[in-house]
Amino acid sequence: MKGILLVGLGGFAGSVARYKLGGWVLHLTAQERFPWSTFAINVAGCLLAGVLAGLAEEYELFGPDTRLLVFTGLLGGFTTFSAFGLDALFLMRRGEIGTALLYAGGSVVVGLAAAWVGWRLVALQAGH
Repeated sequence: MKGILLVGLGGFAGSVARYKLGGWVLHLTAQERFPWSTFAINVAGCLLAGVLAGLAEEYELFGPDTRLLVFTGLLGGFTTFSAFGLDALFLMRRGEIGTALLYAGGSVVVGLAAAWVGWRLVALQAGH
């Protein structure tokens, strides 16, 4: 139960941070065609995840509860793209370059395909 509460608290904070930062970036880039808001959040999440993971590894800063709060909750609520970035990074650091490339490429291609399939299913159901 404690773990669920930690993840929920971190997720709440991360989601609010995403909402606020996303709104601010969207306001600054409203006339742009590129989705800067999502891009900035994903990059910021990956940077923050990398810094925190580096600190955790170098200085053993985070115990299990703090990891749940920060990595699963806060960063998970902010952007799951940060988890994607860390997963790919850890694969590369272990020397599993092929697996990392397959994971990264597959996540993008299959993720886009899944989003399209979901969209098409709704369109077909609606008669379009």
